[in-house]
Amino acid sequence: MSTALETGVMSGQVSLAVSTVVFALRPHPASGAMTLWLPLVRRIREPYDGRWALPGGPLEAHQDLAASARQTLQATTGLESAYLEQLYSFGAVDRSPADRVVSIVYWTLVRADEDDAATNGPNVEWFVADEVPELAFDHNDIVRYALGRLRAKITYSPIALAFLPAEFTLAELRGVHEAVCGRCLDPANFRRQVIAGGTVMPTGTHLTGTSHRPPALYRAARPEEKKR
Repeated sequence: MSTALETGVMSGQVSLAVSTVVFALRPHPASGAMTLWLPLVRRIREPYDGRWALPGGPLEAHQDLAASARQTLQATTGLESAYLEQLYSFGAVDRSPADRVVSIVYWTLVRADEDDAATNGPNVEWFVADEVPELAFDHNDIVRYALGRLRAKITYSPIALAFLPAEFTLAELRGVHEAVCGRCLDPANFRRQVIAGGTVMPTGTHLTGTSHRPPALYRAARPEEKKR
């Protein structure tokens, strides 16, 4: 299993590593409100022996970047998320105390049904994303960057849909926005903005099993349906 190893193959040589930031929505342990969580891996060797780090490892010669990220994700959490995107590259000269390492960082957003299948491997633990401890290397900077990117992108793109099943209510979509941004949103304004944005479409069906008026179900708009 990958253990966030980031050491060069030879002193003085630049090596490549692939790390993955995994975001899932879970209740906060204190407030119970839905918030962002991510898994971290405890390092079992120097540098930073015993410190938490993002899942990752050196890029193997036989793997492409995305395959390496997916392998790390599956090995550490048992997850095979449908959403995987390259986030950024981190290559400060002093980011690793042993050798020069450039990390290609991916991020993945996990749906609730995918999260239900998550497993905790050896030395793996989930943390509230805004409350991670002091991490190895520059991984605190990477987590902050990923959080900032997600919170910015959710305001202008349909990225929130990656946390949801194929069909969802507008209340569930608003809940994702509130969990990611950490603030309450006015339901009427949110509904108006989402409908005007044209990124979701009604399915023509309603949520079943509710005691009140069943809410309408929506889905992601197909490319030809999106408003230009």
